[in-house]
Amino acid sequence: MNVRRWVRAVRWYLRELTGEAEYDRYCERHRGHHSHAPVPTRREYEVLRTLHRETHPQSRCC
Repeated sequence: MNVRRWVRAVRWYLRELTGEAEYDRYCERHRGHHSHAPVPTRREYEVLRTLHRETHPQSRCC
């Protein structure tokens, strides 16, 4: 495996692990479904995501 391929794989993994890729996917979906509305900033997205998780709880250990 060459170095570039390895670096891309590590970068992809880290973006998935940290949730950065999730925001990018959200932006793509938002642009597709709500093309007239501005895309929320990353901070606005995190607030919306937190509110959604609080109002739609899933089973947890705690």
